[in-house]
Amino acid sequence: MKKFDQEKFNNFVIENNVIGFYEKPITLKSKRSSHWYVNWRRVASDVYLIDELTDFIIAFTKWIGFHPDCFYGVPEGATKIALITQYKWAIEDPNLQKGKYVLAMGRGKPKSHGDPKDMYFLGAPKGKTIIIEDVTTTGSSLLNTIKQLKELHDVEILAAIGLTNRMEKTPIPYKDDKEILNEFKELYQSLTNKEYREAMSVKDLLEDIGIRYYSMSNALELLPNVVQKLQPEITIVNALEKYFEEYGVQELKLK
Repeated sequence: MKKFDQEKFNNFVIENNVIGFYEKPITLKSKRSSHWYVNWRRVASDVYLIDELTDFIIAFTKWIGFHPDCFYGVPEGATKIALITQYKWAIEDPNLQKGKYVLAMGRGKPKSHGDPKDMYFLGAPKGKTIIIEDVTTTGSSLLNTIKQLKELHDVEILAAIGLTNRMEKTPIPYKDDKEILNEFKELYQSLTNKEYREAMSVKDLLEDIGIRYYSMSNALELLPNVVQKLQPEITIVNALEKYFEEYGVQELKLK
C-alpha cells in the first residue's frame, strides 16, 4: 500500500465489524452508558487483518508527513498493533542497523517503583515517537500515556494517532462520573499547569499539551454507514442520536 485511501480504510472498519450495537447498553471504561461499541480486538488477533491494518497505519503516517523512530501503542489495546507497525516500518529502512529501532511495549499494570523505563515499559520507546491508540473516547488513556512518555528523557512525541475516534467530549464537569472526572483533572493539570474547567474535543485536549492528534476514522462518518448495513431497531438509532447530544463533539443525525 503506497497511499492512504480514506474510503478504503472506512470500508475495512465496516466490513470487519469493528463497530456494532448492543440491544442493552453497556458501561464503557469512561462510565458512560452506550448502545454502540468500537472494538479492534478481532482485527488485532488475526494475522491477515493486522497485516492489512498496519499497512494502513504506515500509509497514513507517510500521508500526514511524519518520519518517526518509534511507534508506541497505548497499553494494552494497541500494543500488538504498534509492535507490528514498528517492525514493518523499521525493515522498510534501507539503512536498518543494530540499535537504530526499538520494539517498545507498555505495561498494562505499571510497577509501583523504580526507573520509569522499568515501571511503565517492557522495552521503552526512544527517539521521535508516534502514539497509536485503537479507540479514542475521552482522551484519558492518551493523557496517561503521554505523562509516562514525558518521564523519559530520550523521547520526543511527534503525534498521537487514533484508529477510530468516537468523537466524544472529554469528561464533562457535573455530568460524568466524579471519580473519572477528578482523575482526568489531575492528569490535565499535571501536563498543562492549567485548571480543567470545561469539556472539549480530544483534538483540542492534545493541542493544549502541544501534541497533534489525528484519527484514521471517526464515528460521525462511520455510524451512518454501519446503521445502514446492520439496520438496528429504531430504539437503538434514537439512543445513538441522544448519546451524541449528551457526549458528542457534535450531534449525529441518522434519520
